[in-house]
Amino acid sequence: MDGGRKSGENFERRGARAPFASQWVEPALHFPCPLYRLPYNTLQMIAHLRGTLLAKHPNQAIVETHGVGYDVVITVPTFSEMPAAGSEVALHIHTHVREDALSLYGFLRLREKHLFEKLLTVSGIGPKLAITILSGMPAEEMVAAIRGGDVARLTRIPGIGKKTAERMVLELRDKLPAAAGAAETSAAQASPVEQDVISALVNLGYQRAAAEKALLASRNGKDAGTKNFEALFRDALGTLSK
Repeated sequence: MDGGRKSGENFERRGARAPFASQWVEPALHFPCPLYRLPYNTLQMIAHLRGTLLAKHPNQAIVETHGVGYDVVITVPTFSEMPAAGSEVALHIHTHVREDALSLYGFLRLREKHLFEKLLTVSGIGPKLAITILSGMPAEEMVAAIRGGDVARLTRIPGIGKKTAERMVLELRDKLPAAAGAAETSAAQASPVEQDVISALVNLGYQRAAAEKALLASRNGKDAGTKNFEALFRDALGTLSK
């Protein structure tokens, strides 16, 4: 017997499986309200957001979708390319979860989101600094500076000191695709199926630049235009395995 204990009591203190959620609610997380009371979808990571742009500022956008307004942190380049308030907008989203907050970072271009996530892997760089970095220098210039080991150029970005710039070069130099070139151009023009192939290869642990080059080789092969996902993936994987 539970001694008349009310349903849901002590869920927040002990941690428990919410009646309608599909995942464990960790007691260490502290949100404005207990997690077991949040709608199911709130517990999932948001990867893409499409809706009406209610307002925009150089570092913030409010996007309404299905009656909910989402507060999204954005970069200056994304702000500059956004349509006017009241228009429909679609953003690629990185969801960042901390013990006391869940923050959304949005990008108009998928490549900018990928670069943002690469920056987060560098020791000492968090989401706020990564947004500052992407706002302080065009993405193509920053990639070129990192790949070229140009520390002096990177330190021109507000908030980036010499040590941080050196870590960016050391940890990202071999992980970023060239800022320009056949492979990148090809990837930018990739079909949805080809994008799925790249994502699958990256999920297997291959570097994105290598995956794009392998895809380019597969695309230039015989009967490339008739290949489905499985065939393209198998060919690209074969190229990477050589």
